[in-house]
Amino acid sequence: MLKSFGRLSMLFLVFVSCRSVVSVQHCDDFRIVRRPITFDSTRSRLSLEYMSTHYGIDKNHPTIHPQMVVVHWTDIPSIEATFDAFNPVELPGSRKKISSAGALNVSAHYMVDRDGTVYRLLPDTIFARHVIGLNHCAIGIENIGSQSMPLTKKQLQANVCLIQTLRRKYPIQYVLGHHEYTRFIGHPLWLEKDPNYLTQKIDPGDAFMQSLRKALAPLHFKPLPPLNPSVHPAIDEIPKN
Repeated sequence: MLKSFGRLSMLFLVFVSCRSVVSVQHCDDFRIVRRPITFDSTRSRLSLEYMSTHYGIDKNHPTIHPQMVVVHWTDIPSIEATFDAFNPVELPGSRKKISSAGALNVSAHYMVDRDGTVYRLLPDTIFARHVIGLNHCAIGIENIGSQSMPLTKKQLQANVCLIQTLRRKYPIQYVLGHHEYTRFIGHPLWLEKDPNYLTQKIDPGDAFMQSLRKALAPLHFKPLPPLNPSVHPAIDEIPKN
């Protein structure tokens, strides 16, 4: 009986140890490099205007309450070019398809380089325009890559470590790919007031998100809302940008 109890105890310790290793895998030397983009009075004002127009949120400071993480790829091949794209306060004239929704430039809270280096562009609780309908509660992670330049294993690991860090700080419930954002149409967290403001996204793709969710499984994030054909537009009805 004592021998059996001893074996069971050892098995339990091994199980707990394995779960512990999985939940903090290779994150001992994880660090975040600060590289802030411009956040001046103009960007603050444009953020507040966007929040009011699109979400009906009126406040004095453009802060958010993080409840989800949205993972992107940049479709821009380098950190330098991505920083240069996000740093301007106002949306460039080339983004005509989304300029009608506001002058605030797109951005994100974090960038992850091909080698896994993580850069913080904005504080976690400051508003960033990176996902329709959900910016008021979403931390955005941009990964340097594209459909022709798939994200790397080092980027996957960096995303795992970063999301684990964020989960310890905030009540993060969901982790989703940018291409999955329309699944939240009709969800209580969806606040977009313009039903015609939708874009078709493919980043960062199902394969990357499946690997990311598998690695994050010990954190027990909520599953994404199911697709509802009566609420969600058909993919070919969403304009690309």
